[in-house]
Amino acid sequence: MKPAPPAVLTNSFYAFYDLHRPAYHAYAAAHLSPEEARIAVSHLFDLIAGNWTSIASERDPSAWAWEQHTRTIARRSGRTPTAAENTSLLYDQLLLSIDQIATVTGTETATVTALLAAANGADRTSMARSGSRTTTARPTAPPEARWRRTLGLRTAAV
Repeated sequence: MKPAPPAVLTNSFYAFYDLHRPAYHAYAAAHLSPEEARIAVSHLFDLIAGNWTSIASERDPSAWAWEQHTRTIARRSGRTPTAAENTSLLYDQLLLSIDQIATVTGTETATVTALLAAANGADRTSMARSGSRTTTARPTAPPEARWRRTLGLRTAAV
C-alpha cells in the first residue's frame, strides 16, 4: 500500500484535532487547574502530531489518543479514575452524548452504555453501604443541557 500524501495526513490530523480537542480539554479541566489542563492537552496533541503517520494506521486512533490522554491526566492529578468514572464524567458533567463519548474514547456505543450502567450501579451500591436512602448523589444537568444532549447538539462545556 502506497503511503498517503502529506496533505491528506495533515488534513486528517486537523480533522482529528478539531473533533477531539474540545472534549479532551473539558476532561482535563475537570481534573486539573486551567493552566495544567491547557498544557496537558497541548502536549498530547504535540505527541499525536509528531507521530500522526503511525497513529493514523492504528486500528482506532481515538482509542490510542484517549489512553494517552487519561494516563497523562491521571499522572498530573495523582488519581486514576476507572473507565466507568471517566464515562460518567463525560456524560453527566461534560454533557457528551453516548455517541460523542464513543467517538472521543474510541469505544463502541454498547461499551459506553455498559460503563454508564456500571457507574450508576456503583453509585447506588455505595449509597446503600453508607445507609443513605437517597437514590442518587450525581449532579443532574440543567434541562436545556439535557435537551441539547438528547438532540446531539454541542454544549458550551465541550
